[in-house]
Amino acid sequence: MEQTIRVVVAKVGLDGHDRGAKIIARALRDAGMEVIYTGLHQTPEQVVEAAIQEDADAIGISILSGAHMTLVPRIVDLLAEQGADDVAVFCGGTIPKGDVEKLKELGVGEVFTPGTPTTRAVEYIREAIPARQG
Repeated sequence: MEQTIRVVVAKVGLDGHDRGAKIIARALRDAGMEVIYTGLHQTPEQVVEAAIQEDADAIGISILSGAHMTLVPRIVDLLAEQGADDVAVFCGGTIPKGDVEKLKELGVGEVFTPGTPTTRAVEYIREAIPARQG
């Protein structure tokens, strides 16, 4: 029996705007995924701990603060340190084009910038995460 894809949606750092995180969380939920939203002001350590505890398939980071080149790679590194580097990481927010490829080189699967349809994130996750068997 195929299991539902589980996604942790997180806001890291001091960024207090979570409208985008809530929109993507709803889009993923409406697409049939199980979504765990961590809330505001999470540390990378808290996000990785939540993903491991929830047996998540993916972590989606919403970030508008400009700290994406510090916080997102830290999450990728912590996943590797915890032996959870099979958890896909994607992010969205106001991320300059020049940083998108850098984030991908550091292990981020996809970066969604403003204006990206939510359906694109759903498609990405379905393509990136193989079906798990229950």
